[in-house]
Amino acid sequence: MPLLYTIGKLTVAPTLRLAFRPTVEGLEHVPDTGGAVFAGNHLSVADELFLGTVVPRHLAFWAKSEYFKGTGVKGAISKFVLTGLGAIPVERAGGRAALSAFDAAIPALKGGDLVVVYPEGTRSPDGKLYRGRTGAARLALSAGVPVIPVGMIGTDKAQPIGARVPRPGTAKITVRFGKPLDFTGRPDDRTSLRQMTDEIMSEIQKLTGQEYVPRYAPPRAHPDPTRDA
Repeated sequence: MPLLYTIGKLTVAPTLRLAFRPTVEGLEHVPDTGGAVFAGNHLSVADELFLGTVVPRHLAFWAKSEYFKGTGVKGAISKFVLTGLGAIPVERAGGRAALSAFDAAIPALKGGDLVVVYPEGTRSPDGKLYRGRTGAARLALSAGVPVIPVGMIGTDKAQPIGARVPRPGTAKITVRFGKPLDFTGRPDDRTSLRQMTDEIMSEIQKLTGQEYVPRYAPPRAHPDPTRDA
């Protein structure tokens, strides 16, 4: 586990547990060893904080490549922190550059790490669950690891879009893990990836109870590199 991540587990995680007392369900589905792709709904930037708080192992999150390329003191600190946490840089411009995130994630998964992917590609603008993009299924097939569905509940209330930090006393946080999905042996053509992704989103919806919207979430300022090719 990277040093800064370990420090966070010893400091930030206990603080969040004490302040929010999150409920955790299905933690037995998180493997003690070996790689896996965590595929979850995305309501808030707090999703990463609470997921990292309740999972005892290291989680590798994708982060915008701009955070690794900043200049000056702020840029240097950002790069130092993200690198120290074991984050994987993602090029938001799309094309071959965007696939570098997959190139970095696959050996991490094969090496036994856990990689977190948000199939919706962006935070939900209204609390609904939107159609997933195929990155999680593609990663799992390429690395030969299972997909673990994750359902986050209440994080959008604790830290709404625009809020700087989670606010205690505003919401009950629940983190739910579903049974691992094993796609071993499935073909990796576009149709199959779409079907597997729909299966993943169905399992996430069962965990969260969100209303499902069968279309992609409205795009944010930059395209997401995990969208369908």
